[in-house]
Amino acid sequence: MVSQIQPLDRVALDLGPLTIYWYGLIIGFGAILGLWIAVRESKRLGINSETFVDLVMIAVPVAIISARIYYVAFEWSYYKNHLGEILKIWEGGIAIHGALIGSFLTAYVFSKMKDLSFWKLADIAAPSIILGQAIGRWGNFMNQEAHGGEVSRAFLEGLYLPDWIINQMYIEGAYYHPTFLYESVWNIIGFAILIGLRKVNLRRGELFLTYVIYYSIGRFFIEGLRTDSLMLTESLRMAQVISIALIVVSLIVMLYRRKAGLADKRYLDL
Repeated sequence: MVSQIQPLDRVALDLGPLTIYWYGLIIGFGAILGLWIAVRESKRLGINSETFVDLVMIAVPVAIISARIYYVAFEWSYYKNHLGEILKIWEGGIAIHGALIGSFLTAYVFSKMKDLSFWKLADIAAPSIILGQAIGRWGNFMNQEAHGGEVSRAFLEGLYLPDWIINQMYIEGAYYHPTFLYESVWNIIGFAILIGLRKVNLRRGELFLTYVIYYSIGRFFIEGLRTDSLMLTESLRMAQVISIALIVVSLIVMLYRRKAGLADKRYLDL
């Protein structure tokens, strides 16, 4: 019976004073797997294997903080009256665009301090980033968040989803679009595409810019299905505005770098 459906437990381990949530474990797993892939590729391209370890040790905390700041800023009407909840990131409420901004700035400063090519680091990291995003969406699944509008169970069954996913999409008496899953699948496909593009030997920087364009296209359409979007105005979803801006800026940067002779080196160049 529908009334007997229980959501999956958000808690992975309860060790008395220490509670470990699936949300954090899943995001952490995505970060570790992405780091492993980036380290392997960096060694192949002549970069010290410790470079990405050092970068991730700085970038991950910055990304989490910036993602939370971004989310809270757009939900300030709520958080200004619930200041104690601002630090409760295990309950969800981090925005990927905020994380990307923080990571981008961190990587840029890091590359300058280490006298490395920012675009080379970004190209190497691109597949890892989108794979981490694909995995991280399952943290939203465990929290029953980042879902779309109401649908029927028959609709979900028509997607040939297993019962454990369908049942988790039953929230407060209704079923919802599993937009977390749509984005996860989109990102996994993107990961495969980016791995394939490594062999094409694109101009330096263009693998990363392709990631930005690809992710933004998917995010724009998937965001239109969601019910929890951060809003710029009453009718403009912030993620959709940012997605369009990123696509346009990435194309401009790609063309400018080619025209200015800043992208003469290739991905596989040491």
